[in-house]
Amino acid sequence: MLKAFKRLLLITSLLLITVGLSGCGVRYVSRQGSQENPDTWSTVSKQKKIIVGLDDSFVPMGFQTKSGKIVGYDVDLARAVFKQYGIKVDFQPIDWSMNVTELRNGTIDLIWNGFSINPQRAKKITFSEPYLINDQVLVSKKNQHINSFADMKGKVAGVQNGSAGAMDIDNQPKLLKDKIKGHEPILYDTFTDAFIDLNANRIQGLLIDSIYAGYYLEHQPNQSSFKSVPSEFPKEEYGVGMRKGDTVLKKKIDQGLNRLAKNGELHKINMKWFGTDRDSPLMKNVK
Repeated sequence: MLKAFKRLLLITSLLLITVGLSGCGVRYVSRQGSQENPDTWSTVSKQKKIIVGLDDSFVPMGFQTKSGKIVGYDVDLARAVFKQYGIKVDFQPIDWSMNVTELRNGTIDLIWNGFSINPQRAKKITFSEPYLINDQVLVSKKNQHINSFADMKGKVAGVQNGSAGAMDIDNQPKLLKDKIKGHEPILYDTFTDAFIDLNANRIQGLLIDSIYAGYYLEHQPNQSSFKSVPSEFPKEEYGVGMRKGDTVLKKKIDQGLNRLAKNGELHKINMKWFGTDRDSPLMKNVK
């Protein structure tokens, strides 16, 4: 009888734990809604906080300073957009190769960090209006004498895992993938790691966003030892990534971005980080 009573207590405890965990799960999902019908805006507008996922080594879009502070072009832009709605932005460093997974799991609310719009990503998530034009460049050391993709024949190439450049290499293999050694690039978690190998001659070419390359090389003491070759891949647009069906949040971000373009705040952010308005689709809409 005593053993049966103890067994009953154990089963009851397990059931209570299971119910408790299930309750936690329900509360977690309710923050974001379902993937098909999310209600992120309703939640963040009440909590006055939104979580942005980023690669915190992607200069100048979003990166950590030596003191650990996260700064950058996209950091300023995101804060300026949500300041209009009285919402605080928290920036969460993530594994960039897992950015869409982090978004769909609800770990973050947005991907906002030099995130290129392309059909492959658009199948899984929703994008804001494009706010910046970018392209890929091939960075090498001048002593490698690489003047085009053709000069990479038999050489080792590097690219960031999960980046638009990595997708370009796979989607259009004839341009670069079929030329490089082993017909596969070396994949890096961050461009910082890739530049270390480029400097050490472990790779001979690095496919990278021109925005990152320009800013990074400009701040290197040995800038003159590098060379950037224009990419043969098409130009791309940066946008903010959010869950499918997040229509209200998309509308709020698009409206916020366009207001910044019209009131001059976007121009100030552009000048701060680039010294120019670069090629911003939003600025073209300003009369």
